[in-house]
Amino acid sequence: MPTGVALRDVRRQLFDAADRILLRDGPSGLTSRAVTTEAGCAKGVLHRHFDDFDAFLADYVLDRVERLVPEAAALRSAAGTGTVAGNLTTALTALFGSVAVAIVALITFRDELRARLRHTWPAGVPVLTEAAEMIADYLAAEQELGRIPAGAEAQTLAAMLIGTAHLLFADRTGTPPDEEAVHRMVGSVLRS
Repeated sequence: MPTGVALRDVRRQLFDAADRILLRDGPSGLTSRAVTTEAGCAKGVLHRHFDDFDAFLADYVLDRVERLVPEAAALRSAAGTGTVAGNLTTALTALFGSVAVAIVALITFRDELRARLRHTWPAGVPVLTEAAEMIADYLAAEQELGRIPAGAEAQTLAAMLIGTAHLLFADRTGTPPDEEAVHRMVGSVLRS
């Protein structure tokens, strides 16, 4: 790799490279060498910006959690529009069509990463926990508008939706579920 070449937004470049590797090769393919090769930079670049590879991975996971903030705001603002099942189908398909499923596998795969994340994320699995909160907030908003029954438990429904969607999307090697399958699942959970 050439040296002395200025890199712009190194973190983004490295994190985007990690996304591509996770989606293509899964957690076992995500190494520091794979990330820097994919990002087109020298291996030392990663280690100049992060204490070690697990520090990189922890920052990467937390960065991907932060990316859910605008998605959560968009879903919340959709309350009262379209259908509840349609809005949830769109949100879940976007969430699980992203790198989220692979991040969950990565966290499960790497003990040191889980240990580091516990310092800033003491409970639950990052990405899935944030996604469940996003769905619960949306369901609570729909409940205020009378589009979800008053007695429904938004937190429980959100956990069921996230867990079931995760199972639908978990097989990275197969064809992801189509919108109709996700919509059927959402409808079943909402009727439960």
